[in-house]
Amino acid sequence: MTDAAALPGQPRGIVTSGRATARAFNILAPNPSAMTLDGTNTWLLSEPDSELAVVVDPGPLDEAHLRAVIATAEKTGKRIALTLLTHGHPDHAAGAGRFAELTGTKVRALDPALRLGDEGLAAGNVIRTGGLELHVVATPGHTADSLSFHLPADRAVLTGDTILGRGTTVVAHPDGRLGDYLDSLRRLRSLTVDDGVHTVLPGHGPVLDDAQGAVEFYLAHRAHRLAQVETAVEDGHVTPAEVVAHVYADVDRSLWPAAEWSVRAQLEYLQDHGLIPGGPE
Repeated sequence: MTDAAALPGQPRGIVTSGRATARAFNILAPNPSAMTLDGTNTWLLSEPDSELAVVVDPGPLDEAHLRAVIATAEKTGKRIALTLLTHGHPDHAAGAGRFAELTGTKVRALDPALRLGDEGLAAGNVIRTGGLELHVVATPGHTADSLSFHLPADRAVLTGDTILGRGTTVVAHPDGRLGDYLDSLRRLRSLTVDDGVHTVLPGHGPVLDDAQGAVEFYLAHRAHRLAQVETAVEDGHVTPAEVVAHVYADVDRSLWPAAEWSVRAQLEYLQDHGLIPGGPE
């Protein structure tokens, strides 16, 4: 058995619904898959002594799950007052409209198409609900609309799909861009260095207790993959499919279509930086 403390980010282990920090409670959605890992983590956030709560990523359109989130809040004497989205992928956001109906809440997101209500979200926004304070951090790259939420009181950050609790995430090209993603990882690293963040509350997988270690692992992984892709192109593997077959040969083939998104993003990045042929002149 591998010691979890030796793994990148020090994951806590088995993913279950339950309390993660003093202000964050996870309700695990029943949508496990190769892409969603154990399922989507729906986060219920509130100050311990407050009657109001915030939900981040209601998850898929699954009535039982949405009602379970509400029931969890009610069991602790709380009312859900606001819904936030880290990004618009269906496993995080498809249930938001129905959840808003059930709770009477507004839905705030970066993408106007996902909002219910007049207010959106933007980098630098500070959300205050029932004494809870969340800082909005722009973390595009996985998708163009990806956001993270800094929870200073718990020295934690909710990362959606930007950092996962296990493995690494996909740069969903063409919406996601690798340059943006690397900048986002550096932005998250600054939270760990300058703001004392030590806990990652991810959109999938276990909670990570070494936020800085997780970010450093992701940055090193991306540098390694870029070098592999560059070498593959130099060796004559030209198309994204050829690069995937060469570089991701040790990865489950069911994940190759998603890996191709990341490869396309990496090829674009290498071209834009003049490291392989085909970029702007």
